Amino acid sequence: MDILFIVPYMPNLIRTRPYNLIRHLSQREHRVTLLTLWVNEQEKDQIEHLRDICHDVQALPMPAWQSLWNSLRAVPSRQPLQSVYSWKPELVSHLNGNSPFDVVHVEHLRGARYGVYLQQHTSLPIVWDSVDCISHLFRQAAAQSKNMLSRVRSRFELSRSAYYEGWLLDKFNHILVTSPLDKQALLGLAPDKEKVAPMSVVANGVDTINFYPDPTVIRDPETLVISGKMSYHANITMVLHLVNEIMPLVWAQRPSVKLIIVGKDPVHEITTLANNPNIVVTGTVDAITPYLQQATIAVAPITYGAGVQNKVLEAMACATPVITTSRAISALRAVPDEDVMVADNVTDFASAILRVLSDPEKQKMLGKNGRRYVEAYHQWSAIAAQLETIYQETIHTCAPQTIPV
Repeated sequence: MDILFIVPYMPNLIRTRPYNLIRHLSQREHRVTLLTLWVNEQEKDQIEHLRDICHDVQALPMPAWQSLWNSLRAVPSRQPLQSVYSWKPELVSHLNGNSPFDVVHVEHLRGARYGVYLQQHTSLPIVWDSVDCISHLFRQAAAQSKNMLSRVRSRFELSRSAYYEGWLLDKFNHILVTSPLDKQALLGLAPDKEKVAPMSVVANGVDTINFYPDPTVIRDPETLVISGKMSYHANITMVLHLVNEIMPLVWAQRPSVKLIIVGKDPVHEITTLANNPNIVVTGTVDAITPYLQQATIAVAPITYGAGVQNKVLEAMACATPVITTSRAISALRAVPDEDVMVADNVTDFASAILRVLSDPEKQKMLGKNGRRYVEAYHQWSAIAAQLETIYQETIHTCAPQTIPV
């Protein structure tokens, strides 16, 4: 197939979903043409690598001032700022009905406007990967985020996003989400349930080559690791919840336990946590895998979020015992207490940490089962094969039907 893949941000190891879908579709001998945007020189330098795995790459600069200008222009309207933040019409304005593609894949609410443009100007089959239900995420953030700016922004965007996501549901030929919960949330926004496009759950995967258990590494005996982009409001809330509410109970029993906070762009609220001698804040690292391989336990006390939590899957892939919340595994088939430990309140979470720290056999069992679970259910190669089938069915459904004579 000739696949046009539109991503409103640079696919890379951080934006793991589009990067790995593109990589594995290309490995399955499809010709993938990528249209994307870059915001800085570091991202611009990544274009050459993408050319190695794509049939063609067309990347345009998206300076911060342009995103800000797009957002300011949208304020008086009903459009969510997310829907215009990455809008650069030159990325798609050259496409028309003669474009040589079998199917178009457009990612995220930030990219949806590109899909709408192509739906209006071409007859190409369009698959929109919503990834998460953004209004569902904003609804949680507006109520639970510990960051005031995040709560204000989420409340401002909530009704706009809910309206826009509902409006989009009949604009494409197929819609993708990462979890059944996000599918349910999106369907609840549809103004006319009978007009909603077919919708499929396509989960996130894990690069099991880059995230792997290293038997030569001896794990630290009392080290917890928590990971994620540390400027993202849900991760900020998660880390502050861990440090301020859960860890005091752990330290009361085991004062020597260390916590390593790994992730790019930590905000001031996160960096100041390093004033505690038991806490290390790494900031941006070349690779997160060594930290996961070294730690005794990976913790993810997620209080709100959407989709599939990559941080949980990546730790499991490294055979690192994981303790998280039921919300974080709601989209997974993982079995609590066998593949992963689950605790939903402060006392239970701290008790789970203490229990696993004191039980090396439990650590080995959770690590082994976690790796086996990821290999069984979250291989990118299998997810790309599922997506290939969706493309084929979408193309077939959109093809002109021959009427027998």
